[in-house]
Amino acid sequence: MESQNIHPTDPQNEEIIENKELNIIEALIPIIALVGMLFYNVYHAFGDGALEGSNQFILLLGAAVAAIVGFFNKVSYKQMMEEVAKNVKSTTGALLILLMVGSLAGTWLISGIIPTMIYYGLQILNPTIFLAASVIICAIISIATGSSWTTSATVGIALIGIGDTLGISSGMTAGAVISGAYFGDKMSPLSDTTNLAPAMAGGELFSHIKYMTYTTVPTIIITLLIFIIIGFVIDTDGTPEINGQLEAIKNAFNISPWLFIVPILVIGLIIKKTPPLIALLAGTLLGAIAAIIAQPEIVMNIAGSTTLNFNSAYIGVMKAMTVDTAVETTSKELNDLFTAGGMSGMLKTIWLIMCAMVFGGVMDAIGALARISNALLRLFDTVFGLFASTVVSCLALNVTASDQYLAIVVPGRMYAKAFKDKGLAPENLSRTLEDSGTVTSVLIPWNTCGAYQSGVLGVPVIDYFFFAVFNWLSPFMTLFFAAFRIKIKQLRD
Repeated sequence: MESQNIHPTDPQNEEIIENKELNIIEALIPIIALVGMLFYNVYHAFGDGALEGSNQFILLLGAAVAAIVGFFNKVSYKQMMEEVAKNVKSTTGALLILLMVGSLAGTWLISGIIPTMIYYGLQILNPTIFLAASVIICAIISIATGSSWTTSATVGIALIGIGDTLGISSGMTAGAVISGAYFGDKMSPLSDTTNLAPAMAGGELFSHIKYMTYTTVPTIIITLLIFIIIGFVIDTDGTPEINGQLEAIKNAFNISPWLFIVPILVIGLIIKKTPPLIALLAGTLLGAIAAIIAQPEIVMNIAGSTTLNFNSAYIGVMKAMTVDTAVETTSKELNDLFTAGGMSGMLKTIWLIMCAMVFGGVMDAIGALARISNALLRLFDTVFGLFASTVVSCLALNVTASDQYLAIVVPGRMYAKAFKDKGLAPENLSRTLEDSGTVTSVLIPWNTCGAYQSGVLGVPVIDYFFFAVFNWLSPFMTLFFAAFRIKIKQLRD
């Protein structure tokens, strides 16, 4: 996944529930109902405010529709609740990471870490190369850490701030951050989805990574070219104001390259395979210490005190970790940027994930996920059809189960034998699972990955969807290779 090792349960041991009483029409009813309700809610009722709570309730209504279908097909209420409980439990690590990311963002703001990143970044990254550079920076960090979630929570947040200051839309910057982060996550042997996909397909890790390069490298090259072109054609209004904004940052914070020690230590912990939750906690506490040392006046202002002592330091950093905090500068744009919601700012995202897990749990309990995958498998008989069926299954599960693990596990188990029967090596299946399951999860607002990235970066999915070029282009690339039989590895006798 996009956060390394956060799942408390082993996705490989997920039971795929089948229900012979359920037909394909019945399995699709909850999906059609959910999509229809979400469409009306977003485009006709609440617009960008849909994530304030109405979308969450729509997911519960979708779960209710699925439950009604289940009752008519001899699935008990107890069975559904057990599967919902299992689904919600499986997100425990992700929810804790979200809370910790909120607290880390707060302490990294008041300590001057994020402002320092923005300060130096503004001097290095001009609007023309900014988006392409963001892709490359995030790709490198994500390969090193194996986690796009960690990448977004650290350099991603800073890059959003730099982009805003340069006059580049947050949707564009978020798309570049996510494209690079998911490329690195997908290609890193430290990533759990990169390990999970070959395990489901019956392949080997490094053979899987090598085989992914055939589709992944062209996709990231096209992505970089698109961002380079965008960089040359966009009309930015941030460049003339950079000197004033640099001065505003220096006046509000004590800027020092020594503050980079904290993010470097956090990335080092992740590379050393420290669990992300522990690494983020360490980053939060180090940020708090840095705030007291480097920005004592800001800590005192947040605490509402005129002196720095143990009590005022405690109140200041605790507020930054838990509730809304803001640091005022002489620049209005920076005032909007230098705010953090702490743990409380992540509660809407957590709410969304939990409601999504309720819908996915009921869909799994009534056997709808297995029925849809089986129906897709029977539709196609050709080699290309098999690849297309796998892609569609992964996309459908990202939408319905709201969890990218299931988007890898279920199709992986369903299609492993079909690929073998066609004489295709398991690398074909594992690559397709990653090209269509791993990377598209972030494009679904109610998927755990979409909710996380949107919440951490502060950018709605609908704003970055088009600019997450690597993510939506990957399924098309894998289908292109399948259609023209490019690098389709055969089984050896």
